[in-house]
Amino acid sequence: MGESFSDQIGGKIMMTGSPDRIVSLVPSLTELVYYLGLGEYVRGVTKFCVHPVQKPQNVKIVGGTKNFRMDVIQRISPDLILGNKEENYKEGIEELAGKYPVWVSDVNNLEEAQQMVSSVGKLTGKTQEAGELISEVNKRWQGVKQAAKGRVLYLIWHEPLMTAAKGTFIDSVLDHLGFENVLSDYTRYPAVDADKLRELNLDYVFLSSEPFPFAKKHLPFYKKLFPKAQVKLVDGEMFSWYGSRMLYAPKYFKEDVLQGI
Repeated sequence: MGESFSDQIGGKIMMTGSPDRIVSLVPSLTELVYYLGLGEYVRGVTKFCVHPVQKPQNVKIVGGTKNFRMDVIQRISPDLILGNKEENYKEGIEELAGKYPVWVSDVNNLEEAQQMVSSVGKLTGKTQEAGELISEVNKRWQGVKQAAKGRVLYLIWHEPLMTAAKGTFIDSVLDHLGFENVLSDYTRYPAVDADKLRELNLDYVFLSSEPFPFAKKHLPFYKKLFPKAQVKLVDGEMFSWYGSRMLYAPKYFKEDVLQGI
């Protein structure tokens, strides 16, 4: 695929060619590089990189997003590692950055997600494909802009009760759809006491499928906890994956989230 690149600077890299051996430490970025047509160059992914479902046999599992298998990565000898500030752990990224070209994304809203796609395109020689993806994402997301209204609580964990508050990609998605995040006084992913949450004037409670796997069995508990709110199970990938998954999210929102709202 061309010559390698180097000149790593502060966890980021300057391009002098295209990568031949890519390791992705972020599920949404793994899906993105495959979408951009780079599947044959992917050599390592995490155990949480479930998309695409079918991957070549030579793709190695390099651990989780918070615990990398350094021995496996060393055998791959990657010329590009894709990470994320929030999803990966600092110590692991710093260790890898001392040995390999590492590019770390930091995505907190829809605009930054598009900038990330553009940057990955430039890094990998897929500028045109990345640009086309961004254009199509913009087109599809316009169809759900401000399509809803109401106050929503988005839960990501059961015990303790953890939520997605301001300054997160999830909050940016909720805002785009027209929802008001009730935790406007909080940032990132706070654990909030149930009594405090009961005091909020809620229209909706969204139970995400990840990182905690909320399921039907949890609905009675939350319907009792928030009797005046509509409690819905939602696909966490659609609300929190910021790569090519953004192509499919608007259809999901229309058919599975906004119905009956």
